[in-house]
Amino acid sequence: MSVWTLGLNHKTAPLALRERFAFATEQMAQSIHQLRGRFSSHKEVAILSTCNRTEIYCAGDHSEVPQTLSWLAQEGSTDVNVLQEHTYCLTNDHSARHAFRVASGLDSMVLGEPQILGQMKNAVRVATEAGALGTTLNQLFQRSFSVAKEVRSKTDIGVHSISMAAAAVRLAARLFEDLSQVHVLFVGAGEMIELCVPHFAAKSPRSITIANRHEDKAQALVTAVGGNSMPLADLPRRLHEFDIVISCTASTLPLIGLGAVESALKQRRHRPIFMVDLAVPRDIEPEIKALDDVYLYTVDDLAEVVSQGQHQRQSAVVQAEIIIDDGVRKFMSWLDARSHVPLIQQLNDKAQSWREMELTRARRMIERGEDVDAVLQAMSVNLTKKLLNGPLRELNHLSAEQRSKAREAVCQFFLQSDLAGEEAPSRQERAKEGYRETH
Repeated sequence: MSVWTLGLNHKTAPLALRERFAFATEQMAQSIHQLRGRFSSHKEVAILSTCNRTEIYCAGDHSEVPQTLSWLAQEGSTDVNVLQEHTYCLTNDHSARHAFRVASGLDSMVLGEPQILGQMKNAVRVATEAGALGTTLNQLFQRSFSVAKEVRSKTDIGVHSISMAAAAVRLAARLFEDLSQVHVLFVGAGEMIELCVPHFAAKSPRSITIANRHEDKAQALVTAVGGNSMPLADLPRRLHEFDIVISCTASTLPLIGLGAVESALKQRRHRPIFMVDLAVPRDIEPEIKALDDVYLYTVDDLAEVVSQGQHQRQSAVVQAEIIIDDGVRKFMSWLDARSHVPLIQQLNDKAQSWREMELTRARRMIERGEDVDAVLQAMSVNLTKKLLNGPLRELNHLSAEQRSKAREAVCQFFLQSDLAGEEAPSRQERAKEGYRETH
């Protein structure tokens, strides 16, 4: 059994490339089925897609990395060779270690951030519902979640962590001296916006407004902070009202265009607008960054801010890596054992066929009126012969070198207690045991 991971993230690929490979949740099942159709045989597949990474996890009898890369390149309308320069491919223990590090927040832009764990669980749910998650990947992810829990409970990996939301507030404070005097607009009502709203609300801005396609969801989000909601369609007309714009939706196309921002700046008499685009693909056209009175930041631009305090957690990282190493060893041991399952099944089937054959023969003998003790004796002798026939044949007919290896195997399989130094019961002990059984 082989496990492999193909991916690109904020360390290996720029935002302009990453946004080509963002998979919307509602399209994930279809994408999984399309990828599985590229493989020569049955494969397990799960896709993790966030603002900072897109990763494909697969498992099967043998790896098919080229097919995985080719499919991903096609999905993102990108040349295979170009994509390959920005991706990483990991197999078996390296794949497991990567999954464990991702789940634990060690591979995130924000070291120790907890959101990735929920995103991984969602990816597992989607893959399961699509019928693409089998025993191997299920074990990989369940062990990832267990390792992540242990890392968080036994280390300080999350201490002093600066989230993307907190970083956005810090950047806004550099532009506006008093955040209590600004009007804030959030575009979208998903998980990232839910995290951002409380951080800005804590600064008591003059107003908080949420624009979303589903106004009821936006209204539910602003109720707790005393904000307002508005239809997404009103965004171009009302953009000039806001000093701060934080956007994160699942749209595949930009929602805020250059023309709308230029018009808003004119109505604002060129008072500055602070904008943060946390979406991948981007919600705000990148050309807007060139405007004089706009301060536009993307997820990649926040890297410097969120990295603050990470040096204080390096000892926690070391502790976390030790936990992860142990998790990898246990997973690889389980994976190796899985490779012997077919042989174990064959052995069980063979032994079962012997048992049934001898039971059938014994029943016939009893039906003919033969002595029960004699029948049981015959059945035990026949089973013993069948059990020992193969090993004895090998010992008698192999070459000297092969016989030596066979002898070691036979001793290991049949005489293990003797090899471990356990003394065989004496004749007197066997006699006493037999006396107890008959009385």
